Amino acid sequence: MSGQLEGKRVLVTQADDFMGPAIARVFREEGAEVIADTRDLRPPDAAQRLVESAGRVDVLVANLCEHKWFESLANEIPDDKWLAYFDEMVHPLMRLTRAVLPQMIARKAGKIVAMNSAAPIRGIPKLAAYCTARGAQNSFVRAVGLEVARHNVQINAIAQNYVENPAYYPPEMTANAEMMKRMLQVIPAKRLGKGEESAWLAAFLASDRADFIVGQVIPFAGGWVTTTG
Repeated sequence: MSGQLEGKRVLVTQADDFMGPAIARVFREEGAEVIADTRDLRPPDAAQRLVESAGRVDVLVANLCEHKWFESLANEIPDDKWLAYFDEMVHPLMRLTRAVLPQMIARKAGKIVAMNSAAPIRGIPKLAAYCTARGAQNSFVRAVGLEVARHNVQINAIAQNYVENPAYYPPEMTANAEMMKRMLQVIPAKRLGKGEESAWLAAFLASDRADFIVGQVIPFAGGWVTTTG
């Protein structure tokens, strides 16, 4: 897949976190000009300011993750923790999309790739708040994908889990043999995904080869989504 993003200007958010480093590296290898942004996108006007400063954006990679992980039973979820997930991931996705769509619609060309999660597809106990926020992201992608398809703008999501990245599966975790043993028991592929593998999928979705893929939430979790064990 060499050079499939040649000439594309790609904006990657939270470029130093989650899938940002792998995506920036792979996209540059594929010929893209990558704008790797690391700003806090929680302020209501941050997304608009970012897109305005970026100028032409052929591809938006909405790479968003939360910074304060917590587990809680549903009857014990505090409001501030619940809202934090939406402030970190859901609201920025909407605002980024809202900000970048006008120029893409005007050109009748554009791609948005959201780096989301497979967690809401299957569900994880004690992570109802996280699953709900990620599920909202996935639903947003499906709905908006249908809205903008007629403008030759495609928005899709990668719903991943068990993929190496600095936010959720950092080196210090993967070096823990006992933790890895427990994780591999629930992954049919019997390994974690590589960050580059997810980035390669994102590169395809960002390319002109994916013009007929619309509003899809694509599981990328080594079979974890489809197994019931």
